[in-house]
Amino acid sequence: MCNGRIGMRHLGVACCLVMSLAALNAQTKTSGEQLPGKGLSRHPLLYVGEWDTRHPEAQSMFLVRDGKVVWEYSIPLRTASGGAQEFDDVTMLPNGNIVYACMSGAGIITPEKKILWEFKCPPGTETHSCQPIGQDSVLMVLNGNPPKVLIINTVTGKTLKEIVVSTASTNTHGQFRHVRMTGNGTIMVGLFAEKKVVELTLDGKEIWSVDAKSPWSALRLHNGNTLISGDGEGYTREVNMKGETVWEFTRADAPFTIGNTQTANRLANGNTVICNWIAGNPRTEEWPGTVQAFEVTPAKKVVWELSSWENPDLGPCTYVQLLDEPGVSGTMDQQR
Repeated sequence: MCNGRIGMRHLGVACCLVMSLAALNAQTKTSGEQLPGKGLSRHPLLYVGEWDTRHPEAQSMFLVRDGKVVWEYSIPLRTASGGAQEFDDVTMLPNGNIVYACMSGAGIITPEKKILWEFKCPPGTETHSCQPIGQDSVLMVLNGNPPKVLIINTVTGKTLKEIVVSTASTNTHGQFRHVRMTGNGTIMVGLFAEKKVVELTLDGKEIWSVDAKSPWSALRLHNGNTLISGDGEGYTREVNMKGETVWEFTRADAPFTIGNTQTANRLANGNTVICNWIAGNPRTEEWPGTVQAFEVTPAKKVVWELSSWENPDLGPCTYVQLLDEPGVSGTMDQQR
């Protein structure tokens, strides 16, 4: 969930009031104007969003092709023991199977909805990130005391690597979210308590860092820079190895309400797709009409806005995988 809810389920009253008024403005815009970018038809994609309190029976992941939901999979908001769960991360593999993280654990599911591999978080821990590594392994984060990054062989179930992450936070939920391995085999971790992003070796040694408030996610780009999503701070920022900001998109740049910028991805064409999680506003009736995800050019022109709250209702947006990007060849075509 959002870092802004550490120790609570809702944002502060003042923050909620600001978001409430902004959401009303966003509703007026989206209901009265044509949104840019062809809506759901612009990209085939996998879509997940956390903490949709409107549907405690169904926290869902969606596969969208040609503007329609062609497959979905759901879990309840609560486990049998009462713990929270939500989809935070999702990746389709070339064979159509999907790797996911859902706070209470992680797994791999087939197009036929068969669970091939499953990791259940031990009591007192949670996970919000699970990245495929190679042919048969995943890298996942385990919030806990101590917090860890794990590399697991999903065929044998064996833990290949366990990396303890140093952080001042003993609050399990408030430690970190998306963790990603770079092409060089290092690990990018955003630390909420320290307000910075660190790059670690597989031995847990810090080799690079940059200050960044509320770093929900961070990934190393092909150009060597790092793309950071600032969650409740509402920014998406690209920094170079010197720690200098070379590009940034903030609330002031958006023609619509920005809630929490949880994740972002750089496209092959140079544009950036940003996920705009709006569920920090507890007034769920104000969610419809807001923008869930959007694509912006280097010049900060918004060329795509996704706002799908009815037929289909995709709910809040935490992460999307665009399936029309080079190197992505997921083949799932099964209908719901």
